[in-house]
Amino acid sequence: MAAVESTASNGMENEAPQATSQTVKAQLALRELILGGELKAGARIAELWLVERLKVSRTPVRLALVKLAEEGLLDALPSGGYAVKDFSEADIHDAIELRGTMEGLAARLAAERGVSPVLITEARECLDRIDEALASAELSDETFAVYVQQNARFHALLSEMAGSELVSRQLEKTKALPFASPNGFVMAQSVGPHARDVLVVAQEQHRMVIEAIVQREGARAEALMREHARIARRNLQQALRSHQSLQLVPGASLIRRRSVR
Repeated sequence: MAAVESTASNGMENEAPQATSQTVKAQLALRELILGGELKAGARIAELWLVERLKVSRTPVRLALVKLAEEGLLDALPSGGYAVKDFSEADIHDAIELRGTMEGLAARLAAERGVSPVLITEARECLDRIDEALASAELSDETFAVYVQQNARFHALLSEMAGSELVSRQLEKTKALPFASPNGFVMAQSVGPHARDVLVVAQEQHRMVIEAIVQREGARAEALMREHARIARRNLQQALRSHQSLQLVPGASLIRRRSVR
């Protein structure tokens, strides 16, 4: 009997990761269909179409739909099912402001509670790589890619510095909101005439935040991170003024433009 129970247990353990993998696969693929513009704002999601398109069963598709509704990319319809959501400029401003508030809290907690030298060293090494990428007077695709990668890494380290699983978990949820990611509008900045200048300002804020945390200046660290998030708002405004810039923003087709009177 023990052998039978062991075999059954192993079977269940093997199935769970596979089911999770299929759900993650469906979630990532569906998000890409939305952000890539194949599924337009307002489009109702046909579950069977997704099953055929994504080559997964209905259960992972249903779970993926729930997850993306939680992220804010989909609206649950009163009649059942889901539709792709659109976003006003105010929606995006609020998402960015919320991320700035949460990252400001993380920075303040890091300063007040103290951060291990290892994490500080990792953050400074990350910023050194950004400095190297910005050393040239003009940005190349390669150096810009380095900035995007290391910028995401810096913000992840800041979350870890808070020393709070609760804050980190909520911050990750906030960054998953549509257009709230630290890199959400960075790509739109890459085609502007002052692209490097904006990134240099953001990088200087990165360094000031780290120094405020090291000096245990909680209020200053918090204020810096809230101001830092507002760079994304300026990038949004630039993207909305430039068709070329806007095309570089993932999910640009979901942004509801103001009507012209």
